Amino acid sequence: METIKPTWFLIEAEEEYELALARYQEVKNAISGSEEHKEKLLLAHLISDFENKTTELPDVDPIELIKIRMEDFGYKASDLANEYGDKGTISKVLNYKQSLSLTMIRKFSRLLRIPAEALISEYQLK
Repeated sequence: METIKPTWFLIEAEEEYELALARYQEVKNAISGSEEHKEKLLLAHLISDFENKTTELPDVDPIELIKIRMEDFGYKASDLANEYGDKGTISKVLNYKQSLSLTMIRKFSRLLRIPAEALISEYQLK
């Protein structure tokens, strides 16, 4: 039986947003170049656009913002380490012992859907 492929438009309501997030989870590991991969890229853009229009980021330092978004997505430090590649460094950053690097800012901005501008603010190390 053939599955019906959804047609995506700009996300304008919370219900559409939830559907897009659910579908993104289904296609997030799609093979590059496939139709599902193209759909995943489109969904990422549509989801990000909706979030940018509807979500106000809390006025906290970049590390707290990362922790909030980790909780929103159900991520653990190990998920950030998988994205960045070094668990020890992630631990130091999340415990305010080391600053975010430019590479981390780029990767975490994509992974956690946080504007990079929100991650470049200065904050105190402990």
